[in-house]
Amino acid sequence: MGLGLPKTELSLVFDTASQLTWTQCEPCAGYCYDQKEPIFDPSESSSYTNIQCSSATCKQISSEGMRRGCSSSSTCVYGVTYSNTTFSVGFMAKETLTITRSDVFQLFIFGCGQRNNFPNGGSAAGVLGLGRGWFSLVSQTANKYHKVFSYCLPPSDRSTGYLRFGDKNLPSSVQFTPMSNSFQGTHYYGLDIVDIGVGGERLSIDRSVFTTSGTVIDSASLITRLPPAAYSRVRRAFEVRMTKYPRAPAFESLGTCFDFSGNTSVVMPTISLYFEGGLEMPIDARGILYVNKISQACLAFAKNSDDSDVMILGNFQQKGYEVVYDDANGRVGFAPGRCS
Repeated sequence: MGLGLPKTELSLVFDTASQLTWTQCEPCAGYCYDQKEPIFDPSESSSYTNIQCSSATCKQISSEGMRRGCSSSSTCVYGVTYSNTTFSVGFMAKETLTITRSDVFQLFIFGCGQRNNFPNGGSAAGVLGLGRGWFSLVSQTANKYHKVFSYCLPPSDRSTGYLRFGDKNLPSSVQFTPMSNSFQGTHYYGLDIVDIGVGGERLSIDRSVFTTSGTVIDSASLITRLPPAAYSRVRRAFEVRMTKYPRAPAFESLGTCFDFSGNTSVVMPTISLYFEGGLEMPIDARGILYVNKISQACLAFAKNSDDSDVMILGNFQQKGYEVVYDDANGRVGFAPGRCS
């Protein structure tokens, strides 16, 4: 995306579970990590303006679940922290946002980070907030894009993914499921999962296993995290169909691992997720196993520590699908084979 006038191109990690867009900013009064492009310098943009502490916009920060402060010059200060030691603290500001040559948005509200940490950001300049909420890019561009966007995460390094905004040119093969009512009023997109299938057979998991905590779809979380009871059923069904391969030690949070040394090919069972409304989502084969090394390939699902922990549909299991978010109509869709 482009920020400022003249435009500075920045690479951001898009996150459907976060609403605030932020980027590192000069003069980096606290700390800035290394990033791919030059750090955004607001002093070189003719359209940059700080947001004042007394403004309604600044007061909204606390209502949206972020920390709010005020600088000595009465500039609004934000603070946002993520679960994996990622954080950003800086000034709330307005700036010109360029998405395409014809799609330019004035007075876009974002965070100009002065103290930042993003260990899993891969040298990105910050976060593109695509969650629900007052500050979300989805909300700020609603008049143009009608709260619709989609993305496709490539299943391999040989293919290219994309991020699109608006309801034009949606794939005809997309199938939708309603968003869950459990997460209304939050910045999360909730889904209602009703069952999981392994090897072409539905496991008939009690629906209360999924409704106790609910499910959110998250573009920035890697691995899907299942309720303990669901994980046990999936693990058992998967292991029964993988008995020809020796077991391997666990890898981090992934506890169901196999040793494929000496095998020229591997046959593994399919896995499907079933959603409210009859939608079946077969997981791409490259989204079933996380291969740390040939002697340690692990089922790419992790177990939540407690039944009350929210289930997360991570990006590893979204590979190869165009995932369509239509917040205006309260639905999420999946179209297979879009960036394979």
